[in-house]
Amino acid sequence: MDMSMSGMGMAMGSMSMGTGVPNLFDLQKMYWAVIGAAVAFAAALNILETILCRQRIRAASRSTLTPSKPKTLFFLTVATTTAMLREVAYAPFPPFQFRKYAFHSQPTGRIILVFLNAVILITLCFYKLDPKDQWQWENIGYRTGFITICQIPLLFLLAGKNSIIGLLTGYSYERLNMPHRWAARCLLLTATLHMGYWFRDWARWDYIAEKIKEDSITVKGLIAWAILVWIVFSSMSPVRGWNYEFFLIQHILSFAAFVAVVYIHTPAEVHVWIWISVGLFLFDRLARAGFILCNNISLFHRRQRTGAKVGGLWACKAEFEPLAHNTTRITILDPPIRWRAGQHVFLSCHSVLPLQSHPFTISSLPEDGEMVFVIRSKKGGTKSLFGHAEKQLALPSSEGDLVGPKRTSVVIDGPYGRVRPLRQFDSVVFLAGSAGATFAVPLMRDIVSAWNPHTESRINRKCSLLGVGSGAVTRHIRFVWVVKSVSQFDWFSQQLSAATEDVETWRRDGRDISIELSVYVTCDDDYTSGQKLVTFNGPLLENRGLQTHRELEELGSIDSHDEKEVMKYKEEDVSVHSVPTSTASSQETPAKPATYGPNGTCCCTRTIADEDSIAPAALEICKCESSRSRLSTVEGMKITGTTPLMAPAPAEAANAKSPLYSHITFLSGRPKPRKIIRKTLEQAYGESAVVVCGPQGLVDDVRRSVVSLSDERAIHKGTGAQGVYLHTEAFDY
Repeated sequence: MDMSMSGMGMAMGSMSMGTGVPNLFDLQKMYWAVIGAAVAFAAALNILETILCRQRIRAASRSTLTPSKPKTLFFLTVATTTAMLREVAYAPFPPFQFRKYAFHSQPTGRIILVFLNAVILITLCFYKLDPKDQWQWENIGYRTGFITICQIPLLFLLAGKNSIIGLLTGYSYERLNMPHRWAARCLLLTATLHMGYWFRDWARWDYIAEKIKEDSITVKGLIAWAILVWIVFSSMSPVRGWNYEFFLIQHILSFAAFVAVVYIHTPAEVHVWIWISVGLFLFDRLARAGFILCNNISLFHRRQRTGAKVGGLWACKAEFEPLAHNTTRITILDPPIRWRAGQHVFLSCHSVLPLQSHPFTISSLPEDGEMVFVIRSKKGGTKSLFGHAEKQLALPSSEGDLVGPKRTSVVIDGPYGRVRPLRQFDSVVFLAGSAGATFAVPLMRDIVSAWNPHTESRINRKCSLLGVGSGAVTRHIRFVWVVKSVSQFDWFSQQLSAATEDVETWRRDGRDISIELSVYVTCDDDYTSGQKLVTFNGPLLENRGLQTHRELEELGSIDSHDEKEVMKYKEEDVSVHSVPTSTASSQETPAKPATYGPNGTCCCTRTIADEDSIAPAALEICKCESSRSRLSTVEGMKITGTTPLMAPAPAEAANAKSPLYSHITFLSGRPKPRKIIRKTLEQAYGESAVVVCGPQGLVDDVRRSVVSLSDERAIHKGTGAQGVYLHTEAFDY
């Protein structure tokens, strides 16, 4: 970007600014040499991770005792270096609190990356030039303009869904979104320096106002700078979260205007950077359009057409089902694509949300034969999807026959996302907050599926671009799910129950594997109001009048036999466990005031320090008093099962049968990630992984816990025994 050089008859890029001073074109090449070296280094690490993954999986297939523990000097060195770098990269800064708002920072590793990019840019802008010398201000203005325009292609490389950088480094587009935003801020920094030094040079002659008035090139530069300021401002988290659809549309239009104004502001010798950016944008859009057509047009999926599973033009037909807590389950039967656990797609339903596409995590596995999304309704598009699901609710016809849910045509774009294969780690800890289970559950199930002796011999799973065979290194899974209401457990009750049952079956066959599942309930009246809780054998129901889709079917369309079955599981299979209050309370952190949810629901803010040390079947219950000012201690209990109902008489409870979900622990309160992760690391034979998906507060807490434990157990660096890989997913726009 140049305030005054456009139209001149000479090539400014090749002009010398002094003896030993690189010309402007060379400085642009230097910057991209640094970017290329960084990408090459990340690509080499990606290849190394692939080799390591293959090595571990193959070692596990040969029944090696500790396949995830490095054996050779090379891998010992890699493990030691990785452990030390992770401590620095994972560490977050404390959140900045302003009144009721908390502002969370990026982890240290990302901050260092942004800082290095800014340092390199500043160095190139002032290399061998004296910013105090007024006769060099014009040269600095030229140079900063050339440095600014050569950064524009980097923004498009980091923004595309089918990014070349992502392909080489193994990072999906959402992981590159943060570098994309900060690259734009660095672009604004150098553009501001470019404008500032021209203004500083003109100010000596009191020429700024006259220049703006008479010089169209200067005006175009100011317009481009103003558009860039708007782009950076509107890309901040509060604006994106306010209305993401508005942000997306204006963001694309603003960048188009910015590129157009920059094009007419700059000389032809630097237009190559503009055309590269346009080419990258068109490549990404055309590639996405091609994938969308191949994925969604039924003509390309003959297997589905032969089986008469699809009809018409579109290959994806979805069923919409409303769940409790304003949640929608969308199911695409016999999906036309395959995916890996943890991936997501952009889902479009133009009959409900015209010309809109939203990213949703796939909460099922390809072997399920269906693509499932569990979506919390908040506002905008998700609220419209929930409204559509309610309209599609199956109701009995006038003849009493059940009308199945109507299928709606949808369009999918993807899959996107990449998680380092978790089955290469000795132990894996999952921590999910509410809807974060949509990401964590399929990843957990993928490991359990690899344990299956009937499938591991025939499924060729993938690790990056190379196949690594079947099986898993993992011996232990720890899964923690934090929910506001126990009825949310119904989202994945069948999957979690099946996983625990399968693992127990294989353990009885002599397999050295284990899985621990805990559900922490924070804002359920049945858990926090001081009432006794019971569990039963059957699907989840809510006893406070809120009826789910499944309940409406039972009340309106089941036959007499089904009605008897419903009454049976409501009356039988009840289990209550209680202990004195003193036993439970001694294992927890100091009491904090109980708070209330948005609907007046009592919320337990107490942290459970160590659930395993609580007496069997014991847990304190939070209680909101009328003053809403303190945490009241009542009779505690630790339950195993599915749904809380009002407790039966003591005699009935004494004769209750074992609950269905006997291997899943339900707790009232909040978990302490550090304790949970520590116990897993202490029993690990090799490198472990921690996966967290949820609110930013939970993610930061897990980050700090992993960094602290890694530093605490530094004596194990070099052995690989306590290496910890961390993968985070936070709720964000």
